[in-house]
Amino acid sequence: MAYDLSLPSDPNLAPGEARCPGPSTRDLILLDQDNTPPPLLAQSYQFLGDADIPFDRYYSKEMFAREIDHMWTRTWQWACREEHIPNSGDYYVYDVGPYSFVVIRTQDGDIKAYYNACLHRGMQLCEPHSQGTGKQFIRCPFHGITWHLNGELKEIPCRWDFPHIKDGEFKLPEVRVATWGGFVFINMDENAPPLAEFLEALPEHFKYWPLQDRYISLHVTKILPSNWKMAMEAFLEAFHVLATHPQGLKSAGDANAQYDVFGKNVTRFIHTIGHPSPHLPVPPTQDEMLQLLGGRRPGVAAGVGDNAAKVDGDALPAGVLARSVVVEGMRENLSAAFGVDLSKVSTSEMMDSIEYWLFPNMCLFPGISLPMIYRFRPNGMDVDSCIHEILFLTPVPKDKPRPPPAKAYRLAEEDSFTTVPGFSEGLAGVFDQDTANLRRQRDGVKASRKRGQTLGNYQEVRIRRFHMTLDEYLSTP
Repeated sequence: MAYDLSLPSDPNLAPGEARCPGPSTRDLILLDQDNTPPPLLAQSYQFLGDADIPFDRYYSKEMFAREIDHMWTRTWQWACREEHIPNSGDYYVYDVGPYSFVVIRTQDGDIKAYYNACLHRGMQLCEPHSQGTGKQFIRCPFHGITWHLNGELKEIPCRWDFPHIKDGEFKLPEVRVATWGGFVFINMDENAPPLAEFLEALPEHFKYWPLQDRYISLHVTKILPSNWKMAMEAFLEAFHVLATHPQGLKSAGDANAQYDVFGKNVTRFIHTIGHPSPHLPVPPTQDEMLQLLGGRRPGVAAGVGDNAAKVDGDALPAGVLARSVVVEGMRENLSAAFGVDLSKVSTSEMMDSIEYWLFPNMCLFPGISLPMIYRFRPNGMDVDSCIHEILFLTPVPKDKPRPPPAKAYRLAEEDSFTTVPGFSEGLAGVFDQDTANLRRQRDGVKASRKRGQTLGNYQEVRIRRFHMTLDEYLSTP
């Protein structure tokens, strides 16, 4: 059935009540008739207003400085994965804006995070964006002043020249550390609420998707030519699929994606795969959909991306969904490839694009075919560029050692995601399309006569919620 999406919403609806004509995401997931986890059937939209968001939030150096001083210093932020530092002496350097931290595993097995600066003359103790193993102590490379892994002073060369230093007062300054789901978080604010409170709905929802039982199988980092907020917001909605990813319209619901607000720190969208866009005047049949998802001729592999399943016969039986057939094969093949049992994982978890966002800069996909984590952060003090990271978290094989985390593959702005070894060519093309928009958007907001962006009430509510939470930090001394 075709839907006319060009018509305005019913004027009798209250602001925020309008929805795309046709089936909702929840309706489509219920068609799967399998054991869908309760969080994927929950709906939690809130109308948060419709005022424009000023463009200067994306290029103002004053705004950027306020974020550095008022937000980044006071919020929980993901620094690394526990698997980056499994043993005593393993460390990972996390950098954001002007700040740098050494996250390290001590001899006692604790995780600590220190400001990456020597207390003598300020030399960085470790290289920015670096990681390593087996440190016995933390030694400044400039003059050799050394600390134990627990932060206590170990040695000062020419100690006779520093009678004014008291050992107990010359410990490495720490920031707060907490863990969840295999992630290590840091917070510079001693008075901030605990991480468990900050995570809001995530612990309850992710009981169904224990990310601590996954490992980093792919890690890509790329410099993007835009403010970190602008880059992140490009990934918070599916509204852009129509113009930016038109190749996906036949096999992905976009305008009827679901958007949820679970609190000031957590939002979500669910974007179905294997159901066509409501924009299409003539949607594909289920047999055509099966071809779009990977092929349906006898003996020919069918699947999503690089995941293949065998489909036999010339046509699907009446009432059988193409995505259900593809997922059946995915469960079998990925169970064998990952060494885990996926037989009870629902169709939506296997196939759909399910993205949770955690303030300020983290996106988590708990699914199987798109098991991604995003992070967006300032690139030093450059208001016009940022660092974007993509991590794939693959289930740890059952009864086997955890594989080591993949090392980060670094891309410059001009580099294509298709050059990354192991990256699906189709998915890499999608990321290239996303990031190709950013330079023109960055320059467009500066040139615009209109001074702010006008957001959709439903499809872009996650962007509005982000700015509201950010403003709470910026308005608090």
